[in-house]
Amino acid sequence: MANPRLLKAQIVDVECGENVTIIEPSNVYGCSLANDVFIGPFVEIQNNTSIGPRTKIQSHSFICEFVTLGADCFIGHGVMFANDLFKDGKPNADPDSWGRTQIGDQVTIGSNATILAVTICDQTVIGAGSVVTKDITKPGIYAGNSARLLRRC
Repeated sequence: MANPRLLKAQIVDVECGENVTIIEPSNVYGCSLANDVFIGPFVEIQNNTSIGPRTKIQSHSFICEFVTLGADCFIGHGVMFANDLFKDGKPNADPDSWGRTQIGDQVTIGSNATILAVTICDQTVIGAGSVVTKDITKPGIYAGNSARLLRRC
């Protein structure tokens, strides 16, 4: 019987601003965290990701490659970001084919939401459990699968 290869959650190659908090265990690597960022436990933040100042990411969230989060954002528990667009009907290992995600300033994303490769404008709220499949260009409160505008802020 073979032994498994064991990898530990780590914090590696991270550019950190002042007063950054990361609660372990978390797997954070190859990313940039601005001043006053908070990362809860059981969070993974991958390469080529940027987290803006004073943004808070709650436990069990996954921030994949090529995500940019603006300033003063709140990411609820269990939020999943996805960047592989499955264009060929299967996962693609080529990062050049992956989508890019841009989240504006003062965006709140509720627990268990799924965010695909989209742009979300400033001052937007995404309801818990929502799935964002298209760009959001007008501030407001959005919810559902796929997320739709409920009301303007």
